[in-house]
Amino acid sequence: MREPGDRFRSAFACRPSQTRGRMVTEPGSPTRSDFQRDRDRIIHSTAFRRLKHKTQVFVFHEGDHFRTRLTHTIEVAQIARALARSLGLDEDLAEALALAHDLGHTPFGHTGEDALQACMQGHGGFDHNAQALRIVTRLERRYPNFDGLNLTWETLEGLVKHNGPLLDGEGRPTTKYLAHGVPGAILEFNARNDLWLGSHASAEAQAAALADDIAYDAHDIDDGLRAHLFDLADLAEVPFLAGILDEIAALYPALERSRTVNELVRRVITRFVEDVITESATLLAASGAASADDVRHAGRALVAFSPAMVEADRSIKAFLFPRMYRHPRVMRIRHDAAAVVDDLFRRFMAEPALMPDEWGEGLAGADADRLARRVCDYIAGMTDRYALDEHARLFDATPLLR
Repeated sequence: MREPGDRFRSAFACRPSQTRGRMVTEPGSPTRSDFQRDRDRIIHSTAFRRLKHKTQVFVFHEGDHFRTRLTHTIEVAQIARALARSLGLDEDLAEALALAHDLGHTPFGHTGEDALQACMQGHGGFDHNAQALRIVTRLERRYPNFDGLNLTWETLEGLVKHNGPLLDGEGRPTTKYLAHGVPGAILEFNARNDLWLGSHASAEAQAAALADDIAYDAHDIDDGLRAHLFDLADLAEVPFLAGILDEIAALYPALERSRTVNELVRRVITRFVEDVITESATLLAASGAASADDVRHAGRALVAFSPAMVEADRSIKAFLFPRMYRHPRVMRIRHDAAAVVDDLFRRFMAEPALMPDEWGEGLAGADADRLARRVCDYIAGMTDRYALDEHARLFDATPLLR
């Protein structure tokens, strides 16, 4: 039987009627597919709303026009849907994965993640993908019959594996997790609900992962220019960007700076999206994939950049790393933000009663690992503003992060 929208789906797309189901069985919806329900549950979650006040690179004091985790997530979702639509994938699943991909991030961007990872050494560590899984399977408490959001297997799989397999063919951690191993939260959940950690994720998850890369490259250029961490002339160091700027100058010789920046960002996104669609269509056709599982077991990502765009992506990130992510102004804020996270962690470990009552439940007699994970969950869920407010409540001096 054909599903609504099937005429737009490729053979290798995920189909909600063929989902491997949810951890807790629920009756179906008469108006929404299972993947649409996943998307809606993510949007209505507390963790999703908190993304509004969690920053990417800059903290919220910098200004109202810099990206937050929420605006970044919305941009990723738009690009993911565009890729899914063009490749004949399930748009709702791709969108759900895009909307969920940053749920596990801490306050203060990657600085907060690095600080929590340092605090959690010896207690299982911290990983934002594992934290996202904890949020959607345990920490959200909205429904009477289960903890978490009770998402489908396909959404959970994509959330954990959107950047590729976590284990190799012999069951060893892949490159990202080689040093510290696959996070315990993922392994614990996988023991109860096998997510096929040794395979790639669905084409929809792969599309969401590339959408994240595209959005990052484009909006970090935009935010870096807006913050005057570098100027348009500096972008000539990146051949891909220099070529686009030359095109804009030839078409619009007297265009003011703000419109030039917007046109640059628009063209960067367009080039990457069009490249992914062309390259992925070729890879998928050549693979002979006739089902979603064929994509998972193809042995490589089938939704991908072309080699030329891999180089463009690499060169943009290489440009941004020293000029934006390690800019002295940003590094000063990073140092102070890391100190806030470290202070909060140590204080709550010493005095867990200082956390709200619901976070202190059941901690009587808890060992250090369990206490540390509870403190970690609490801090990871904080917005930038709330973390600073908590620090000001507990300490005599709190950095301004400016």
